[in-house]
Amino acid sequence: MFSLLIEFAFGMAMGALGGFFGIGGGLIAIPVMTIAFGQGQTLAQGTALIMMVPNVAIALWRYQQRTPVCWALALPLAGAGLLTAALGAHIAILLNPGIIQLGFAILMLLLAALNLVRARLVADPKVLLLSTSPRLAVVGGACGVLGGFFGVGASVVAVPVLTSVFGFAQVAAQGMALTLALPSTVVTLISYGVAGHVDWTMGAAMALGGFFSVGWGVKWAYQVPETLLCGLFSLFLASCAIFLLIPRI
Repeated sequence: MFSLLIEFAFGMAMGALGGFFGIGGGLIAIPVMTIAFGQGQTLAQGTALIMMVPNVAIALWRYQQRTPVCWALALPLAGAGLLTAALGAHIAILLNPGIIQLGFAILMLLLAALNLVRARLVADPKVLLLSTSPRLAVVGGACGVLGGFFGVGASVVAVPVLTSVFGFAQVAAQGMALTLALPSTVVTLISYGVAGHVDWTMGAAMALGGFFSVGWGVKWAYQVPETLLCGLFSLFLASCAIFLLIPRI
C-alpha cells in the first residue's frame, strides 16, 4: 500500500511537470524510474507510457482551451507519427536496454542544446501556411519513431523543432506537439504491453496521480516567460541525462 502511495505522489509530480512542458511526463519519469525504482530501461519506458496516455490527453485539452490548435496542420503531424511509433517501439524491444539508455541520455543532451538555441528564436515567428503540411508530416514521422523507441512520447522531440524550424510560439508548439503525442503514445503503449515490458500496477498509480496535476502544469506554463520556459526545459533534460550517464563514468 505504501509503495502505491509513493507511486501516486510520483505520478502527481510527473503530471505537473509533463503539463508544464507539454511532454506527458515520461521524459523525466523514465530516468527516475531506472535510478530510484531500479527498473530496467525498457520496463521503465513501457510503465511510464501508462501514465503518459491520460496525461497527454488532459494536457492537450487544456492547451486547446487556451491556444486552439490548427488541425489542418496538426493532422499531418499526428498521422505520420501514428504510423511510425510502433516501428520505433518494436526496434527498442529487440535491443540491449543499456544501448537504449545511453542513446536516451545522448538524445536528452542534444534536445537540451537545441532548446537553448531556440530560446533565441522564439521571438522570430514565421507565417504558418497549409503548404507546410508535408514538412510537418516528415517531422511527425521522424518524431514518432524516436518517441516509440525511447518511450517518451513524440512531443519531446517535436517541440524544439516546431519552435526553432517552423516558428511556433512555445506554448503553441507544446499544444501542437501533444496532438502528435496522443495517438503515437497509445500505439507505443500497446507495443510495449504486448511484449511484456509494462508494470501495470505501478503505471496505473502514476496515471491516477498525474490525472490530478496535469492541469496545474499547463496553467503554470502560461504564466512563465517563453525564454525562461525554454531554459527550465533544457535544465531538466541535461540533469536527467547526467544522472543516466553517471554510472558509465
